[in-house]
Amino acid sequence: MRIVVATQNQGKVREIKSIFNNSDYEVVTMTEAGISESPEENGTTFEENALIKARAVAAKCEDIVLADDSGLEVDYLGKEPGVYSARYMGEDTSYHIKNANIIERLNGVPDELRTARFVAAVAAHLPDGKEFVLRAAMEGRIGYEEKGENGFGYDPIFFLPEYGCTSAEISMEEKNKISHRGKAFRLIKEKIEDYIR
Repeated sequence: MRIVVATQNQGKVREIKSIFNNSDYEVVTMTEAGISESPEENGTTFEENALIKARAVAAKCEDIVLADDSGLEVDYLGKEPGVYSARYMGEDTSYHIKNANIIERLNGVPDELRTARFVAAVAAHLPDGKEFVLRAAMEGRIGYEEKGENGFGYDPIFFLPEYGCTSAEISMEEKNKISHRGKAFRLIKEKIEDYIR
């Protein structure tokens, strides 16, 4: 059986392939499945956006489709940027500028109030029309400066107290074990396998 992942992000596809590597599924990208257009993500929650993407791709193929939406929630900022994480301060704004803005807005805020989390919602659309949506999170707090080269996006300012460093300073292997996206895709894998069994 084939799983089509509703993304063009090769890093994300590699991560998903590694999660499904001991299963009977062949994981392919939208492009490999001959699907090019991405729908507008106009939902108000991570779950809604994941479902919008999964349904749009599922309408063009007969496979299992997986789609995710993820972002950063900063408690002190009323859970901003949230579902607007990718579009925060404008879609073409660099993450270096976005990260600097968040650090500036938390200027003088003590550690215990700098709590934040990465959230991922993953939607699965099965060929029989059955849908699952699951959410997972990685808890941490906002650091005081950008650190690390291993991550992308908000990783350089996302401090993991149990590691004593940001999520851009740990290895990709380690990050995949604890990341919001890795957790959510492992949960959806179990859900699909239980359902098909």
